[in-house]
Amino acid sequence: MQVNGIVVSTGIALGKALKLTTQPQNLDLRLLPVSSIESEANHLHQAIQKLITYLTNCQSKVSPDCDNFQLIDADILLLQDDELIDEMLSHIRQYRVTAGVAIDRVFTEQAQALENIDDPYLANRGKDIRVLGKRLITTLQGNSQLDLTQITQDTILLADELTPADFAILPLNYIKGIVLESGGLTSHTAILARSARIPALLNCQWRAKKIKISNGQNLALNSIDGQLITAPTEQQLKQLKQQQSEYLAHLEALQAYKYLPSETLDGHKITLRANVGNLNEISSLMEVGADGIGLFRTEFLLINTDTIPNEEQQYQIYCDALHSLNGQQLTIRTFDIGADKDIPFLNQAQEENPALGVRGIRYSLLHPKMFIQQIKAILRAAAHGNIRLMFPMICQLEELNQVFKLIDQAKTQLQQCNILFGIVEYGIVVETPAAVLNLSSMLAQLDFVSIGSNDLTQYTLAADRTNPQLVSDYPPLSPAVIKLISMTIEQCKLLDVKVCLCGELGGNNKVLPLLVGMGIDELSLNPSNLLAVKARLVKGNYRAFCQHADQIKSLSTIDSIDQAINQF
Repeated sequence: MQVNGIVVSTGIALGKALKLTTQPQNLDLRLLPVSSIESEANHLHQAIQKLITYLTNCQSKVSPDCDNFQLIDADILLLQDDELIDEMLSHIRQYRVTAGVAIDRVFTEQAQALENIDDPYLANRGKDIRVLGKRLITTLQGNSQLDLTQITQDTILLADELTPADFAILPLNYIKGIVLESGGLTSHTAILARSARIPALLNCQWRAKKIKISNGQNLALNSIDGQLITAPTEQQLKQLKQQQSEYLAHLEALQAYKYLPSETLDGHKITLRANVGNLNEISSLMEVGADGIGLFRTEFLLINTDTIPNEEQQYQIYCDALHSLNGQQLTIRTFDIGADKDIPFLNQAQEENPALGVRGIRYSLLHPKMFIQQIKAILRAAAHGNIRLMFPMICQLEELNQVFKLIDQAKTQLQQCNILFGIVEYGIVVETPAAVLNLSSMLAQLDFVSIGSNDLTQYTLAADRTNPQLVSDYPPLSPAVIKLISMTIEQCKLLDVKVCLCGELGGNNKVLPLLVGMGIDELSLNPSNLLAVKARLVKGNYRAFCQHADQIKSLSTIDSIDQAINQF
């Protein structure tokens, strides 16, 4: 039998099944007698300390420089948060509920606050918090943690979800595949699986479909076609091994494109850069031959911290990034925060429509001291390397004028203190139809424009891009979005302003001919997709790409666009 899932890390895996269940037992919903309240509060404290001890032990097994260490640290810090603990204790004492109920309520509220926001990375942090809450309840109920370090055979791990702590102690040489019943494409487990290059599926509902799997049972994981196969036959194993051989050969073949120029057969050049969120990700760029960074998401510096890094700290981070790039260009996006990217320590106001609220540049303009501090750090770093600076969610000229006034103030402050700073290029992220329609009035002040296709799709189609019910009916390759991208490119070309794209579309090698044919000068994408995109580019012909783009722009339905894309 087989069950489908979402591919998050590609590959083929064979191994013995090992089920890791973190689901707690049923909650005790009884009303506590007053005499038991303090005992229940102590029970909560003991469970928290026990889980912290487990997490700390897991953390000790990994390097402080790796992502795992930071992810586990985030869970430990949450469990140590006095406000969170006080809120759970308040539930026990005020409502006379058991510790398990208090944990469930408080962690659910924390998770929902993040899951309701518009940024996929931060929204999936909500899922991670739910998993941590379940793990705390499991600890409270006295269930021991499975010792994953004792795995000594090729294993396919099945779980409802894995925490960063679980991942930290996995003997990766024996973990051949991971199958999760939940999780999102940007969850921590997904990120770690991709980083470790372990084949993995998400949302693989084998339990819900009543497929019986026993520990030790032979499994096959086809994380190319998105299938988990139970008790595979000899014929299926033969086919999978052949598919695996072809896939590994494909990866090896892509390495041949690493050092080739990013240009078509007829000599049309396209710059391929990487999207990153922290310094750790920069170190891997040499493996794929990225031409620098096209998007440094600086708001990720605010995750898992309780304060905004000061000017000196930011200056050092940007200098470190430049140093890692060895002279390549660094494109920094100013803090893209607001109601849709909830940073807990900022105490942001609740909004009825967060996607339409104080976000991106709107937040920065309402907090000019924070913005000027970041600008000063970036300008100082620019004295040591090639930096571009872009501003998120700019919709109109008035916003851009305000931005440049604050930049002038930042420069004046640096001059008054005799601090050296460099020259940067300036750009905006086009994310709304308003930005496209107002672009002609802003281009005279810009050196480049970067199209954020994820948000542009969302605001154009009025469809939440994280809602699975809407994804198929409102895709980014729709006539309206293609027209807006085309309008943006045409306006930039008239004034010789470089136009880039930094959304998920850029990582789709099937869409590359369309984007290049429409006139995109630069793509910034996930490093894991870069070589496949480059391979499509160097094997193509620019004139053919242009003809293909003209055909696509004439189409009026989503199905006809999909068909043309797949047939090209």
